[in-house]
Formats: sequence, structure tokens, C-alpha cells
Amino acid sequence: MISVESQVLQRHLPFFAEKSVLFAGSLNDDFPAQLTQSRSVQVVSSYYDYVRRVQSAVAAEFSIEPAHRAEVIVYYWGKNKQESAFQLTQLLSLAQVGQEVLVIGENRSGVRSVEKMLQPLGNIHKIDSARRCGLYHFQLQNVPEFNLQRYWKSYQRADLAGLTVYSLPGVFSAAELDMGTALLLSTLDQPVSGRVLDLGCGVGVIGAYLKQQNPEIELVMSDIHAMALASANRTLQQNGLVGEVVASDVFSDLQGKFDLIISNPPFHDGVDTAYRAAQTLIAQAKWFLTQGGELRIVANAFLPYPELLDRAFGEHRVLAKNNKFKVYSVYA
Repeated sequence: MISVESQVLQRHLPFFAEKSVLFAGSLNDDFPAQLTQSRSVQVVSSYYDYVRRVQSAVAAEFSIEPAHRAEVIVYYWGKNKQESAFQLTQLLSLAQVGQEVLVIGENRSGVRSVEKMLQPLGNIHKIDSARRCGLYHFQLQNVPEFNLQRYWKSYQRADLAGLTVYSLPGVFSAAELDMGTALLLSTLDQPVSGRVLDLGCGVGVIGAYLKQQNPEIELVMSDIHAMALASANRTLQQNGLVGEVVASDVFSDLQGKFDLIISNPPFHDGVDTAYRAAQTLIAQAKWFLTQGGELRIVANAFLPYPELLDRAFGEHRVLAKNNKFKVYSVYA
């Protein structure tokens, strides 16, 4: 299936003929593999699930530090303006004067802001508008500087027991602790032991908190987002904590069983709501739990997780709730 952004790009196929093309940003379909008339096609993505899906059809790299150059960069503007600005600035800092860039994005994702962002760096013009998307052509004149350290943010909270949380743009809970995670942490009032998995770890706050409070646990943290993995690693390191941080699409790259799987599972996909990751987490968790192991998750109260939990585990408990979130617990 081709996204609306790629449908707009399909109207411009001759532009890609006999050129080397690098795709980046929030692309999520197979359009790069369709450019059979291009001299070469490469993809760099900060989303592991996407790279796993397309790497058999096109050269794809999972990274936040692109190492490739191409005559044309095609950037898919995402829902998070800060992350898009980070990625575009990084790509352009590695390019040369004259670099051609196509920026495509849905209007509701705020792609129009790319005009103001890129105007000081070169010539930018809107060349197409269709499917409620905007397509921009940009030619680089002033190569920007990119310093990764300037993008790091950090915060502390009294209820995090002295932890300092570090984050890059676009990561869940990047600027502050979200209400759902805070409610989940409030239920961790008993000692935890054994092997623990923080699945969809984001900035790493849940896993880091557990490791700080229970130093003997064997901690694994996983996410599909390269920016999240970098953030979780730094949160551990800066707080003097040890854990394994793994790129994994839910359970795709995880080994062994866990005594506790804990998560604030994502339910946003782009600017739409999606439940695939949470459904997979709940359906498959029992195969990754030890006998008597616990799955504990927090979710928006309106989401249909009780039915999914009962189907997979036979029952569920609500450990805490407020007017927006509920914390669920089930045992294998």
C-alpha cells in the first residue's frame, strides 16, 4: 500500500530517472523500491520496524546518523516538527552546495513550516499540492552546522527519586514525564527481582527507575525508534545504571523470558491512532514471561485493552486509575 505522500511523488517519477536517491524521514511504505529507473536508491530510517520490512527490497539503514549521499534526498515530513528539523538539518550538514531535496508531507502534519525552516539555507518552492499534501523542491546554498549535543534535553522530577532523564527530539516523554507513565510508576511500590523488560522504553524512564530502585534486576529495554534507543542509553549511563538497550519491533529481536514485562505501549502511528504494537504485545507476552511472570501496562482508559488481556490471559486486574489512564496487570 502506498501512502498519500508517495502518491504525490508518483506524479514526478521522471525526476528520479538515472539519479541516485536517498529517502529519509517518516516514510512507511514501499515506494523507494518502485524507483527502478533510478541509478541507485537507499533508505535511512530511525524506525526499526520499517527497516526490517523493506530491507529485502531496497538498501535500508537503521540509524540516526546517515552516512550516505545522493543526488536527490527525498524527505518525508513527520508529525513531530522538532524531530523533522533535527533530521533535515543533519542531512543537509553532510551535503554539498547544490544538493537537491524534495520534502513531502501531509498538510495536517505541518509540512508548511519547512518553508520557513529552509529559506535561510537555499531556494525552496512548492511544486505540487495533492492528496492534502505539499511537495517542496529545495536546493542547498548554505550548508548548516549540526551539533548533536545541542539537541539533548534533560529533566528531573521529585517522584523519580533523583533520576535525570535525557532525550532527543521526537521521543515519547522527551520534554516531561507523561501522566500515564507517572501513574504506572506509582504502582511500583514492591521490590522487583529477576529479568525485567521495559518494552517501548522511549527515553528509558521506566526501566531506569526500576533499576535504580532494584539494582539486582537484569534490565532489558527495547524500542523501534533510534532516537528513543539513544535516549534510553544516555539516561542509563548518566545515572550510573546498567542495562541492555535493544532495537526490536515488539518481541522481534528479544531473547529468553522475563519475570516482568512493563510498558506504556504507543498507540499513535503518525497522526493516526493504531493499536498493532499493543495488540502484539498483549497477544505474545505470555510466550516471553516466566511461569508466574507479570505483564504490567498503562493505557488510556478508553482503549479496548481489558478485552485483549482477558482473551490472552483469562483475566486482568486494574492496579490504579485516574480520569484518563488505567494500569493493568496480568500473570502468566
